[in-house]
Amino acid sequence: MTAGRPLGEYLRARRELIRPEDAGLPDGGARRRVAGLRRSEVAMLAGISTEYYVKLEQGREIHPTDQVLEALSRALQLDATARSYLASLVHLPQHETAPRRELGHIRWLIDGWPLTAAIVHDRYNDVLATNALMRALIPAYREGSNSLAALLLDPEVRELYGEEWEGLTARSVALLRANSGPQPYLVRTQQLIAQLTRESPRFREVWPRNDVHGAGDGVHRITHPRMGTLALRFARLPLIGPGEHSIFLYYAEPGTPTAAALAALAAEG
Repeated sequence: MTAGRPLGEYLRARRELIRPEDAGLPDGGARRRVAGLRRSEVAMLAGISTEYYVKLEQGREIHPTDQVLEALSRALQLDATARSYLASLVHLPQHETAPRRELGHIRWLIDGWPLTAAIVHDRYNDVLATNALMRALIPAYREGSNSLAALLLDPEVRELYGEEWEGLTARSVALLRANSGPQPYLVRTQQLIAQLTRESPRFREVWPRNDVHGAGDGVHRITHPRMGTLALRFARLPLIGPGEHSIFLYYAEPGTPTAAALAALAAEG
């Protein structure tokens, strides 16, 4: 698979999101018949020829220089995560990356955190391991499932997140795109995208936006059926080694009602 198709698709998607006035250009009034910027306008803003930019969008040119990528990033007003994603689309690997690692010692680690819910993901949000508190907190995120699919498709998970669900799903889909990076057409990515496109209206709404989002930390507010409203801090710990796996942690600030609720949930066994 060449880089042309995903690179061109991404350039077009980002171009269509920018209003001319946001780029310091006249909007053209009723004469403008395209969404966002014209190809010629992006080319002008990036300091490249329109012909060359058209070749990039059409996949006829697949090896832009770093200088061109930087100029396009400025023209398309990309943030740091989106710039990295754009650069990753220039060269696509032909095979899946490292195989899944042996997780025995990771299981011992997360099982030793009785008051911290922990889940181990690969880059596709496939769940590789969870600890007891995670299973009690969000049962749908079970080993062998896909947490993004559960988030989008399981009504109990949607109810759990309540008003946060729409924002969380948008960020999670954008994270999938960022994590897929230069591999959007390899087997596992294709399988997951096909499933979610077929089964999730929300995914069909969000995926075409071509947003990318990096994993960070923060607070989720969820409503647990027995423990009520919980303010859970979350963080991601990338694991060094093969497989591009990460541990996602959900925990409470000490001395808070959420900490007491997690302790009670853990005590239930």
